[in-house]
Amino acid sequence: MADTNDTHLKSVGYILWIFGFTGAHRFYFGKPISGTIYFFTLGLLGIGWLIDLFLIPSLDRQASIRFRSGRVDYTLVWVLLTFLGLLGIHRMAMGKWPTGILYLLTGGIFGLGYLYDFWTLNDQITVINGS
Repeated sequence: MADTNDTHLKSVGYILWIFGFTGAHRFYFGKPISGTIYFFTLGLLGIGWLIDLFLIPSLDRQASIRFRSGRVDYTLVWVLLTFLGLLGIHRMAMGKWPTGILYLLTGGIFGLGYLYDFWTLNDQITVINGS
């Protein structure tokens, strides 16, 4: 039976895991605290990063329970944030045009908004998908 609320893709989680020493996969699956710790400790000196290879299916299940699917695709917006976040393209994709343009003009509000979105993007999408 297929998961009807599959908000995140395991395959994207594994791709981000390759860069896991930055915490990217943890942020993607809605774990900003451990993502930040991984960022500053290089994946807990590589040990946590290696363990996460086996934890990604569990992280994916937890994300599917916690977050709500809908019109905004988590994976698309996360890819846009990761690679074009300072330009605000991810905000425009969510329909947040005013702040998207503000990010475009200010480099993601001088990088702080970019960091804020790494912490809160999953919840922002859930709110949009719930309305």
